[in-house]
Amino acid sequence: MRTEFLLAAAIVCAAAAHAETKLPWKDAAPTPPAVAAAPEFEKAVMPPVMVALPGMDKVRLWREIDYAKSSDPFVRLDVYAPPGKLQKRGAILFIHGGVSTKGQAKDWGIYQSWGRLAAASGLVGVTFTHRLGFPQTQVTEGAADVAAAIAYIRANAAIYGIDPDRLCLAAFSAGGPMLSPHMANAPDHMRCLVSVYTFLDIRQTKEHQAAETPETRDAYSPILKLAGAARKTPLLVVRAGNDTIPTLLDSIDRFAAEALKADYPVTLVNVPGAPHGFDNKAFSPRGEEAILETLAFLKRHLERQ
Repeated sequence: MRTEFLLAAAIVCAAAAHAETKLPWKDAAPTPPAVAAAPEFEKAVMPPVMVALPGMDKVRLWREIDYAKSSDPFVRLDVYAPPGKLQKRGAILFIHGGVSTKGQAKDWGIYQSWGRLAAASGLVGVTFTHRLGFPQTQVTEGAADVAAAIAYIRANAAIYGIDPDRLCLAAFSAGGPMLSPHMANAPDHMRCLVSVYTFLDIRQTKEHQAAETPETRDAYSPILKLAGAARKTPLLVVRAGNDTIPTLLDSIDRFAAEALKADYPVTLVNVPGAPHGFDNKAFSPRGEEAILETLAFLKRHLERQ
């Protein structure tokens, strides 16, 4: 039972080794999860990303937005924007991995800090809790929530200083399948995609085999979306070299090979020896570099008019 729990924690979040969960800003203490979490889980999800930027403590924050008009009180959205006068800025929607909505993933320290990193970089960060689950993966429910979050942000962009025509999706871990609908022939407002240690082929994972139909597994395996599109959305893939989640690293490696064969606009960032969830783990120079390269990729694609 303990092994299964730790595997679930690794799949849905960044695995952190240190016990302290202090955040580098004063007003963003994580909301306690709706259900009691084991200490191992809290140690994994509550620490912030290991990179900090000036201004992360000064961002403008909107919280607990009912973006999907959901009966689930935890399907909510937060927006992190730079301080000062609202402007039309590009926005990143951060997609967490599979976990019960009662875990309130958007309130984990790792996603709070990614939202603040985006805002401190001059962009807008959007974090939201969605229904992607584990081990009942609920891929189609999660995808419906991602679509609802995109629709909400585009319809209400002016409230938050967002340019509705400059959006990006950044998925983590089991959130990788949520990128599939946006890889080929996506609308022009989807400027780029980011995959951070994600599953890029769910046809071979035992959880998806047990919970999803073959048709759903095909529809939400990014590796099958590489060829034959008139418009291919630029994609950054961040690989943790010592990822031990079953089938995950294999899916990334096969995806990279197929992407090159298809001449897909992919950028690969490898972090040698890094574990799953390296971004809020103990500091490493290459890990820091990978996070900064991710932010640079986002700015490059989202600051273009």
